[in-house]
Amino acid sequence: MKDLFYLSLIIGLAACKTNSNDEARPNILFLLADDLGYGELGSYGQQTIKTPVLDSLASQGMRFTDFYAGNAVCSPSRAVLLTGISSAYSTIRGNSGHFADDRWMRVALKKDEMTLGEMMQDAGYQTAFIGKWHVDDPNDLSTWAYYRGFDYAVQEQWGSRFGGIDYDPYMHWINGKQDSMYYNWTEWECKDEFRTNLAIDYLDNRNRENPFFLFMSYRAPHGHERNIGNQELYADQGWPAQERLHAAKITLLDTQIDRLLKKLKEMGELENTLIFFTSDNGPHREGGNHDPDFFNSSGNLRGIKRDLYEGGIRVPLIAIWNNQIDPGSETNHVSGFQDIMPTIAAVAGINAPEQTDGISILPVLTGKRQTAHRHLNWEFQLDGWTRIMPDGGFRQSARMGYWKAVRYGIQSETELYNLETDISESNNIASEHPEIIEKMQRIFEENRSETTGFPYGGVIQHYNPRRRYEERNLNN
Repeated sequence: MKDLFYLSLIIGLAACKTNSNDEARPNILFLLADDLGYGELGSYGQQTIKTPVLDSLASQGMRFTDFYAGNAVCSPSRAVLLTGISSAYSTIRGNSGHFADDRWMRVALKKDEMTLGEMMQDAGYQTAFIGKWHVDDPNDLSTWAYYRGFDYAVQEQWGSRFGGIDYDPYMHWINGKQDSMYYNWTEWECKDEFRTNLAIDYLDNRNRENPFFLFMSYRAPHGHERNIGNQELYADQGWPAQERLHAAKITLLDTQIDRLLKKLKEMGELENTLIFFTSDNGPHREGGNHDPDFFNSSGNLRGIKRDLYEGGIRVPLIAIWNNQIDPGSETNHVSGFQDIMPTIAAVAGINAPEQTDGISILPVLTGKRQTAHRHLNWEFQLDGWTRIMPDGGFRQSARMGYWKAVRYGIQSETELYNLETDISESNNIASEHPEIIEKMQRIFEENRSETTGFPYGGVIQHYNPRRRYEERNLNN
């Protein structure tokens, strides 16, 4: 197994193209947390959970105060990140789409949508992905990370729910299914230690003639990792078990990022590496009844994961780049996941794919004049696996300047907030600004496209646990 692992790594790296300008181009390290809230880092106001490494990075680079995830849950958010296509035009707008016979099924990115990996492969970068992919069809290998632009890819795989193959989430598949490695939580402090070891092995064995694009899709603090090997961290605090676990996962993630950065420094690569750190959406209320209010995980923002209020979609973004980004800088430039693809393209010296509706934030990173979005808007569909679907489970929001509009269900009234004076979205002033409401509703109705599995207005779905039980057993 190990021989095949290294053989597949060597083959993948040997296939990379060389580029005469590689010495002038930086490596790019993208660090993505899973369900980390806006208020869960010390540099973003957290008072209890310790994140000294990430806080130090914020002081060494630029901290974004008004940066947004692609959506309010993992799959549609990651789809925006990987394609540069914003939420209301994205192929994926929920963790599952609704299909015939009242089935909710995973939806994959389209084959003609270029991913970050494919873009960077074409640019001559060595590309690697480690962690949670979650924008594929589990039954179709051609939709997995290795076949979507990553020379080296290690990903976990979740089952497809009703129908298809049920995967063990502890198994990590290497380069499609060329090999696999099993994560036994009793042997590691956390899953992020396991994944960081894989990243360090990758850095040790890669061909250093080309710059790298390494996408680390970490696990913390997602609620489904209900067990970790480190049982000591925060054990003396007297917190409920689920809160100790939640805090420990975040601090352990901080530690693993430190290990990875020290490895880059040891190799002499750190100073020529552009680093991004962010989260895929707001904080969760999962994993054995974790309470996001316990650590004030959303800060002073309203909402959590699955909400299109600020707490569900506004996330930290820290960017570090030696001699390019001013240390200790901060920006309130409004930007989001769709802007990452054109930004990385600009850094690599290539044109971004025409599919993206993002805007490069390289100017703001380097202290130059920055073009702004006229507005950002989101469209999200709750899934019907385990929950009742109020108003079809369909949600929309938009930000235009300091105005923020939210609508849960197309038959519902549109709410309006002034984020400049009401960042917590506690005072709905829609009745005072009918002209702004009219503009926002036009955005909701016109700045979008249709996509299979996520119809406009959503689907009324009443959760029936017996039906789910019967269908799962029918397919076993």
